[in-house]
Amino acid sequence: MDTSKLDPKLPLIQDGDLTDKVVLVRVDHNVVKKGVIKDPYRIDRTMGTLYHIVERGGRPILMTHIGRPRDKKTGAIDVGEKNSVRPIVDYLEHRLHVNFHVPEFNVEGDEGITAIETSINLDIKRLRRHEISGIYLPNTRWFAGEEAKDERRDRLARQLAGLADVFINDAFGSWQPHASTVDVTRYLPSFAGFLMQEEILNMEKVLTPEKPFLAVVAGAKFDTKIEPLKALYPQVDHLVLGGVMYNAYLAAKYGVSIAGVGPDDMAAARDLVEMDRKDNKIVELPFIVESDTLEGRQEGKYRTVNVREFQPGQKLQYILDVDPASFDDVKVRDTILGARTIFVNAVMGFTPHFTAGSKTLDEIIDKNDHAAKMYGGGDTLQEFKDLCPGLFLSVMHDADYYFFTGGGTVLRALQERTPYGLPPVRALMENAGRNPV
Repeated sequence: MDTSKLDPKLPLIQDGDLTDKVVLVRVDHNVVKKGVIKDPYRIDRTMGTLYHIVERGGRPILMTHIGRPRDKKTGAIDVGEKNSVRPIVDYLEHRLHVNFHVPEFNVEGDEGITAIETSINLDIKRLRRHEISGIYLPNTRWFAGEEAKDERRDRLARQLAGLADVFINDAFGSWQPHASTVDVTRYLPSFAGFLMQEEILNMEKVLTPEKPFLAVVAGAKFDTKIEPLKALYPQVDHLVLGGVMYNAYLAAKYGVSIAGVGPDDMAAARDLVEMDRKDNKIVELPFIVESDTLEGRQEGKYRTVNVREFQPGQKLQYILDVDPASFDDVKVRDTILGARTIFVNAVMGFTPHFTAGSKTLDEIIDKNDHAAKMYGGGDTLQEFKDLCPGLFLSVMHDADYYFFTGGGTVLRALQERTPYGLPPVRALMENAGRNPV
């Protein structure tokens, strides 16, 4: 990894004094769904940082968020097994043959955990004496101060800092400005872990790509991605859309009605249609799959339709996938095979029943042997692994491929035109070299 391409203001783990230090590490191990690890990829990507800490004599305390246990309306925090770190700890212990301790703190009703209790000091002494391999704190979003807007947030940051000598942020996928990602940097010497560094370096390849640059973007809702898409549009040479984003675009451009495309998506799509009238960057996938129902792939209830045959006022049922035949279209195929940089943040179909479009997309992208291929987002990665497991295994360490751990973070960085504006990254840079308060 060529760290000379990183902003020199970013403090790096390589430069931190870790010897005999307790090291607080913020990771993005948000991989647990209903008490089960769906995919350990994000955990595995942090192994280098964890090994480096221990190899240099540091003693790790890990923390991550899992899910969204806080109710946005009431503020109540749901503390339960379905969003516990225990499956992650079990995975680490099995994978590394180590023993992690998960401390337990009092839960104050719907407020969650209101304080890190002093009983953890005994655990830290055990950690320093090498009686345990590490400590894994409970889900950070179980703590009342993690997402708070008042003094509880600073109180939690101070309590977290009081556990350790050094802070390492290796959670590029956790861009939100919370106590465990931003505020703690004010109270401890803080550095970027190896995964954080690698994600930033590869983010720069998307922001300053080798041309021609092709972006493939999809989403379940258009309005949540329109701002990142607007920021991305001037940089790309070609743009391919999928999912509801493509449906909304087609409806807005051709004046057709497509089931499931709401007025907000239509309004956002019209802006994109107008933007593209001049530059003509959007490469349309001509064949799509229409379904009468969302209840799966039912015989006789789905069909392939041709976008070029749309008529104004035409009413269509749900569009749930791109037909693989679209990628045989000369313009589509030449665009993909001729690109020098390809960024994919897209699941093309309505999973798990309509997946042929995504599978064919990944396979044809792989046929381009001279492009940098950048995949962003947990859903995008999971779809790739599920549909093309052999291909994924063969390219996961290929220098031409990179798989980001956080799709939302990538889109946020695209919107801001820099990864260094993300609150956790900016906090590391602003506090670098400053004596902790």
